[in-house]
Amino acid sequence: MSEVFIEMQRNGAYLKVTAIDPQTGTEASAMGPANDPGSVKRLAILKLQNKLKGNTPAPDGRGKLV
Repeated sequence: MSEVFIEMQRNGAYLKVTAIDPQTGTEASAMGPANDPGSVKRLAILKLQNKLKGNTPAPDGRGKLV
């Protein structure tokens, strides 16, 4: 993953950051405090990397099936 699109949306004290892989269109989002956008951005990118590697939770949200 050499390029990532970043979208930031502020809602009061919270910031939602969405990281998008332009090749696949895969998205991952993270929310956190608006006064620390760098951390929220890093978290969104890490979540995207894990999603692209297949390290995603089961559809029911109870963890990854092994």
